[in-house]
Amino acid sequence: MTGLTARLSGPRPTLDLRAHIVRGDFADVALAGEVAAHNYVAPVAMRCTAARTPVRKAGDAAATAVSELLFGEDFDLFDVAGDWGFGRTAADHYTGWVALAALAAPEAAPTHRVSAALAPVFAAADIKAPVLMALPFGARVAGTAGDRFVALAGGGFVHHRHVAPPPGDALAVARIFAGAPYLWGGRTPQGVDCSGLVQAALGAGGIAAPRDSDQQRAALGAAVAFADRRAGDIVFFPGHVGLLLDADTLFHANAYWMTTLAEPLADVIARLVADGVAEPVLGVRRVG
Repeated sequence: MTGLTARLSGPRPTLDLRAHIVRGDFADVALAGEVAAHNYVAPVAMRCTAARTPVRKAGDAAATAVSELLFGEDFDLFDVAGDWGFGRTAADHYTGWVALAALAAPEAAPTHRVSAALAPVFAAADIKAPVLMALPFGARVAGTAGDRFVALAGGGFVHHRHVAPPPGDALAVARIFAGAPYLWGGRTPQGVDCSGLVQAALGAGGIAAPRDSDQQRAALGAAVAFADRRAGDIVFFPGHVGLLLDADTLFHANAYWMTTLAEPLADVIARLVADGVAEPVLGVRRVG
C-alpha cells in the first residue's frame, strides 16, 4: 500500500500529506513557521472506542479506507464535519477521517495490548459469560490484572492469555495473520493489507514502522543486497511489501490471492514481470 507526496508552499518544499496536517483552510500548529496557512490548529486528543474503525480519505462512509484505528489507540482530532472527524493517528501519524461515534476523550492509560488474533471481552471473569465485544490483535486496553483475567477500566474482562506478551520475533507475529483476508487499509487478522502486516509484525516487537510501503522502505532498517537476503528481511516491490520466511519464501498479504500466505518469492517476481513491471524488486531492508 502506498500514497502520494504533495507539493506545498512554505520553507519546506514538500510535505507528505499522509503524515502532516495541512489543508487549504488550516495547518497543524506544529508546522507554524514552516508552512504558510490562514489558520493554525492544535489537536484535541481522542481515543478509539470501537473494536476497529476505518480511517478514510474523506468524511463519508463510502470513501476509501486508507488505514484503521483500533480500540484504545489515540487519534489527534483537528476538525469536525458532521459525523466525521479529521486528524491523525497518534501511533503512526497517518492522516484521515474517522467516524466520531468511534471516538471519545481518553480516560485511563492503556496497560495491556491484545496479542491474540481476536480477544473476547467477557461480561464477567468467566469464559462462559456473555461476550460484550471482541478486540483484534494490537488493540490497547486499560485494566487491572487478576489471576486469569484483566478487569477493564470501562467494564468487561479479557483473559490474561489474550494480552500476554507476543513472540518477539516479527515472523512469529506475522504468522498470527496467516489466512487473514486481504483488506485495503486493514491492520488486523480480520483483514490486513501488505504494509499493515509488516507494521503489525514489527510493532509487536517494539519497532515503530510507518503505515505505507514506500514510507517503510524509506525509514526502516538498512539496505541489503538482494543476493544476501535472509529470513526476517523485508522485500519491497512496486506498491507492495512482504517478509521473508527464508531466502526464497515470502509471507505477505496480497490482492492476487486475497489472503495472507507464504509463497515462493520467485512466483511473486514472475507475476510482476508478466504484468510488465521492469523492476519487480525495489529493495531489501533488514531491521535489527
